Amino acid sequence: MFRSDGGPPFRDRDLHRNWVTDRNAKSRRNAVFQDPSAETISKCYADAVDDHFQQIRSGKTLPSQSVRQLLESGFVIIPGPTSGDPFNELPTAYDNVMAVAPGPDFKIASTTTRMSDLLNYGSVFDDIYLYPPLLEACSHIIGQPFKLSSFLARTLRAGTPSQELHADLARGSEDAPLVGFILMTDSFWEENGATRFVPTSQNWTDLPCNRLSDTRAHYSGEVLGCGERGTMIIFNGAIWHGHTGNFTPDARRSIQGYFVRRSARSGFDFRNRLIPAARTRMSPLACYLLAIDDEPL
Repeated sequence: MFRSDGGPPFRDRDLHRNWVTDRNAKSRRNAVFQDPSAETISKCYADAVDDHFQQIRSGKTLPSQSVRQLLESGFVIIPGPTSGDPFNELPTAYDNVMAVAPGPDFKIASTTTRMSDLLNYGSVFDDIYLYPPLLEACSHIIGQPFKLSSFLARTLRAGTPSQELHADLARGSEDAPLVGFILMTDSFWEENGATRFVPTSQNWTDLPCNRLSDTRAHYSGEVLGCGERGTMIIFNGAIWHGHTGNFTPDARRSIQGYFVRRSARSGFDFRNRLIPAARTRMSPLACYLLAIDDEPL
């Protein structure tokens, strides 16, 4: 990593001494050795974090019209990560994880079944949260360095009713902004519980529960997020949304997650929950997004 003060690069954060310029002595160009401080290490780490963000923000994989729709309507539907056609194996991997998922990470709710520890079960899921258009979308909504807050498998069971319209954050939440994503492991359509969105509602000051007597009922102007398997929905967490009823005999599967500011609270502690085998496969970008090195040693 090259330093902004003109000194030699840091090659290892465990380096016992670093070269610094004595800026207070402007009359001389001498340099002194100094033990690396926590402040110096923190600054180097912050620079690396900012570099990742700037590289993501400068990307051009998310079309400008998609950026505009996301910012104005609050959600956008795009092709998902299909590099290497992972959908030949993703549904099988999904089912295998859900079949063996243990403990508190596996939850059965009123309409869905969830598993929140996906990354410890193989690399087949990595391309989803590393998807460049998704990361670019986060840079536009969040506007500063961010991290993955949660990443989970979510199955909408057959024969379940509509979910209540809601937003994923309270208005004025200190954790805002939040960017959500849904990868369709199965196709989403009207009959099997496609997620509905109310365009521009991310800008409203109230929530569905404040305005509606029946938050499960159809809302005038709502739009269904439909698509074939492999499609991705990206949305502002402040938008009114919720899955519709699954009136088919089959469950409907998806992989979902959220990104937040690096200083915001996370829904899942990836730094302390990833097993060693999972950590070894993580790229520098993955480590950044999972905030694995947020407390450098």
